[in-house]
Amino acid sequence: MSLILLGSCSKNQSEDASTTNYYSKEIDKGRDIYNNNPAKGIHYLDSVLAQHKNIGTANLFEAYELYCTYYYRVHVNYDKAMRYADSMLNIIQKSGNIKAYAKQLGICYFSKGDIYFATGHFPEAYQNYYLGKVTGKNNFDNCTLADYSYRMGMIMYKQAHFSIAANYFKESFAESTNCTMNFVTFYRMQELLDNTAISYNKAGLSDSALVYFDRTLVYLKHEGPKYNERADLIEVAKAVVYGNLGQLYIAKGDYIKAEDLLKKSIAINLKKGNDNRDAELSELKLANIYTKNNDPGLLDLLTDIRAQLDSVKNPDAEVEWNHLMANYYERQNELKKALHYFDEYDLLKDSVAKTTQKLKESDVNQQFKDLENQSTINNLKTDNQLKQNYLTVALIYSVMALIIILLIFLNWRRSKASIKDLSRLNAQVLQQKDILEQAFKELEVADKEKDRILRAVAHDLRNPIGGIASLTALMLMEEMDTEQKELLELIQSATNNSLELINEILEVTGNTSLNTGKKQMVDINTLLSNSIELLRFKAAEKNQKIKLETLETPEELFINREKIWRVMSNLISNAIKFSPQGSDIYVKVINEGDNILISVTDHGIGIPDNIKNQVFNMFTQAKRAGTAGEPSFGLGLSISKQIVESHGGEIWFKSEPGNGTTFYIRLKKAVS
Repeated sequence: MSLILLGSCSKNQSEDASTTNYYSKEIDKGRDIYNNNPAKGIHYLDSVLAQHKNIGTANLFEAYELYCTYYYRVHVNYDKAMRYADSMLNIIQKSGNIKAYAKQLGICYFSKGDIYFATGHFPEAYQNYYLGKVTGKNNFDNCTLADYSYRMGMIMYKQAHFSIAANYFKESFAESTNCTMNFVTFYRMQELLDNTAISYNKAGLSDSALVYFDRTLVYLKHEGPKYNERADLIEVAKAVVYGNLGQLYIAKGDYIKAEDLLKKSIAINLKKGNDNRDAELSELKLANIYTKNNDPGLLDLLTDIRAQLDSVKNPDAEVEWNHLMANYYERQNELKKALHYFDEYDLLKDSVAKTTQKLKESDVNQQFKDLENQSTINNLKTDNQLKQNYLTVALIYSVMALIIILLIFLNWRRSKASIKDLSRLNAQVLQQKDILEQAFKELEVADKEKDRILRAVAHDLRNPIGGIASLTALMLMEEMDTEQKELLELIQSATNNSLELINEILEVTGNTSLNTGKKQMVDINTLLSNSIELLRFKAAEKNQKIKLETLETPEELFINREKIWRVMSNLISNAIKFSPQGSDIYVKVINEGDNILISVTDHGIGIPDNIKNQVFNMFTQAKRAGTAGEPSFGLGLSISKQIVESHGGEIWFKSEPGNGTTFYIRLKKAVS
């Protein structure tokens, strides 16, 4: 899905200008040599570093970055690559001005994360990706954030979360528009468009995929002429898109168009120095067409691919080649040869599957949440210390103020006897006023402290209860007698219900959690598809099906993706909870001109008339148990209503007791 190019990172302006310019030219020359011949480029840098010892921080960082990339991508020597990544971090830390090298620091964390990811150390990889994200966020560096979104997209793609991957690639493209525009940025942006299209295609959204493939080709056509000196690589990029488009038309059954695109791709990328691996994959796609059409040229094509695989290794292509050979000989009724290639196919397929299984089993979202939670805890500790310091200062000033008041009072007592009574009355009035004001302030503080304590308690309870839920799930996987299993299932149900309540308490007591937050253009069809996909397993537990009817023409709304996602998940979860076993749930999107109307319909127990006016109240007394005894906490619909109204929308429902319920959401379209 990608072709890595090396570009120059930003340099620190505080270093001596003449020295920096000299070494910059030397390292730029080494990079240019590297892009054409990596080994020669590294040899040139060796000579530069050997002859010159006083290279500045920014230039030395660029040299180490080149070494790190070389051992990571060309030699696949992860130990050496990690040593250079650690050296990159070390020279930034020694500079004494880390903030000035925020861009380089982000690159360093992402490089370490890539190496950990390649070696299967996923927790360490996610931690470094998170640090890279924080570096970019704290320094308002959208280029670093674009690198983070790109990596998250690649992780989601490899975990087969294709719709989520597409959203990350689109986000990375938008963030990349703020980067310094050069050939490296241009090439990454066309890759992001192509990756978005591939992800949509994998997700079964072929129309959206076709739109983004066309956008990629248009982008290459319009922006490519600005970089005529790299015309060869631009042709390679076009060839990659042709090959991916060919796969889309194969899925549509348009083999003529697919064959034409694949042949165009192969003709370009089979050339020496071009992307031969992509050419092999395109040839295998072409071989699949030949297989379906019983084309007599199939064996010759497979023979050519075999020769290429012997010189350019490609594990994924190797698996597919053996599969096609087995199918070919099976059709020729040469079963012995077919069996041989089937055995090779199974062996290679299992080997490739093992390398991705660990990645698919890792919960990247949970690990990033844990990292964010830990960061939040550290920030709270720092804020708490500052508040204690401020409180100490305030107490000192309060004592001083009391002393001053006492001195004034004593002075008044020494004044004329005629005003003694009046002074006493005035003092009493002032004292009562102070007491009332203090009491009011204490009430305000107590209210805020109550929310803080509630959040803190809920937050502290979430981790141990989550741990209990995880351990219970693991124990349920073991063999045991029926009584033990029933007890564990009760524990698991109780912990899951507790976690759900804790999460809703955290959200409803947060200061800003229900605000609209950051908005962006979001495809409503994709958002609903993602929401439903994540809840299908929950519906399956009650043998229910969720049916979605999307807009014929994709429509993007200017909304906060996560907030509206939460609203949809809440409504669909309620439909599952209050519907009987084996029923269907319908989600529908309707175009209403200036608005989009979304409905969630179930055929469940409905809402009684006497509690209809209470369902949107916070901590409502209208909460009821689900059809399978699921608990309800009375917070979800209140939170959903606040989120929808903060977007300028409206939410309502229609329900008949015993005949189901339909919830409606109306959101405004973005003003063009």
